[in-house]
Amino acid sequence: MDQLHLMNVFVAVAEEQGFAAASRRLNMSPPAVTRAITALENDLGVTLLTRTTRYVRATDAGYRYLEDARRILQYVTLANEAAIGVNAEPTGHLSITAPVLFGQRYVIPGVVDYLQRYPATKVETFLLDRVVNLLEEGFDVGIRIGKLPDSSMRAKKVGSVRVLLVASTNYLNTYGIPQSLEDLSKHTLISSSSGSMSNDWKFEVQGKKTPFHIQPRLKVTTNQAAINAALENFGITRVISYQVADELANGRLKIVLESFELPKLPIHIVHREGRLSSSKVRSFIDLMAKRLSEDLSLN
Repeated sequence: MDQLHLMNVFVAVAEEQGFAAASRRLNMSPPAVTRAITALENDLGVTLLTRTTRYVRATDAGYRYLEDARRILQYVTLANEAAIGVNAEPTGHLSITAPVLFGQRYVIPGVVDYLQRYPATKVETFLLDRVVNLLEEGFDVGIRIGKLPDSSMRAKKVGSVRVLLVASTNYLNTYGIPQSLEDLSKHTLISSSSGSMSNDWKFEVQGKKTPFHIQPRLKVTTNQAAINAALENFGITRVISYQVADELANGRLKIVLESFELPKLPIHIVHREGRLSSSKVRSFIDLMAKRLSEDLSLN
């Protein structure tokens, strides 16, 4: 059988963890899928999958082969698309990831715009407040807030945001506006464990990044919960500017200790494709970069 076909069948079985599910995904009969896996294992002389009545799992050799097979199949797809031409209509499945609130506010409208422009595409969007490894987790595109670590990822800067301390107008009218970092100890603080937020808040003091350990009265696991508590006049919390753009605009929240604010955080669109980027990825990045650059310039 064709080697690329066998690889494609193996990837489907390994990812779906079952022959029946893989056959549905590939629109093949279950016996044909079984024959393809048997032929591949015979050709290689190794066992790639462990089969029981309850599950199918890749062996250690199978996991290594899975990574290589994915890479090879992707490169073949990109090479084919490059041969067709850069103006080819975007088609196929695209997987992207972004922080939760940023994704809800800015990315999802862009995804909808993309899908409406290119009806032959499908998009799976994962909104996660953690750093995602695009290569290991199989994502095509990611939106990153903050300094990028050194990596093989390609990146396009589309804007920047601020890290702020905010509180409601009513809270500040009742308990006063802090004028120094020491004043924070006298206030009720709200912290979020989501993403990079922690109990060590950092500020810029005389040109140096300075950590300030806080003792929050309320700890929550999402940024939105912290914002909601601040809106309930409970205390001061730390946020990224886009998360409270509407609340700052309508006056429900106010910025405090602005003079101690850190430098802005860059926002990048990152992707793992190189010279032969597929038309679906290129077109999504171009569309999202334009939208984000315009949206973020307003905040």
